[in-house]
Parts: sequence; C-alpha cells; structure tokens
Amino acid sequence: VQLQASGGGSVQAGGSLRLSCAASGFPFRNYVMGWFRQTPGAEREFVAKITRSGSATDYADSVKGRFTIARENAKNTVYLQMNSLKPEDTAVYYCGATTTIYSRSSEAEQYGYWGQGTLVTVSS
Repeated sequence: VQLQASGGGSVQAGGSLRLSCAASGFPFRNYVMGWFRQTPGAEREFVAKITRSGSATDYADSVKGRFTIARENAKNTVYLQMNSLKPEDTAVYYCGATTTIYSRSSEAEQYGYWGQGTLVTVSS
C-alpha cells in the first residue's frame, strides 16, 4: 500500500498550489479519500474529503471556498487545489484513505492509510 503525495512548495499569500496523491496497492475506488494538515505540536486537522465516487465533497470551514478536492478513480489519484492561500495554511499536508462511512471520515483516527506528507509554506 502506498500513497505518494506531491505538489507542495513555497508560495506567497494569495497564490495557488495543487497537491496530488497517487495511490497503489489497494482498491482506490472503494475508499473515501481525505486531506489533512498538521503543524508542529498540533494534531492532524481535517481539510477536505471526497466520497468514493467523487459525487460529494466536504471542507473545513477555514478552507471552504478556497480549496477544492477532486479524484480520478481511473488514475488512482486524489487532488487538492488550493487557491487564495494564506499564511495560516502553512502546514504539512497529508492524504489519507479510509473505508469508514462518509459521515465519520473527517476524523483522522478513521484513516488506515496515510501518505508521507508534503510541506506547504505560505509567506505574507
């Protein structure tokens, strides 16, 4: 099982980044996918999630209207488009996969598989 996250980097406030997470070793289309983020000393924080089919998405209030999650099941890949970035978005971003019911998939402890994380730094 592998989740390979990429696309992080440094950007100025107001800029954009697109994160990708390529999955392998498990039936990707059977898993709810999520993005979380974490800063030093803090717990992993929910950012966005998407249903198995991609028909529904949900976001943390802090990113709603600025971030968009999407998936391509044919490519075993989930994306996070981040626009209008703010310094407080600075964190390590993790993609995760879970078989739990969608209503519980905002909880980090529900995720069995995690990517290695990709650092996003937003400067003011």
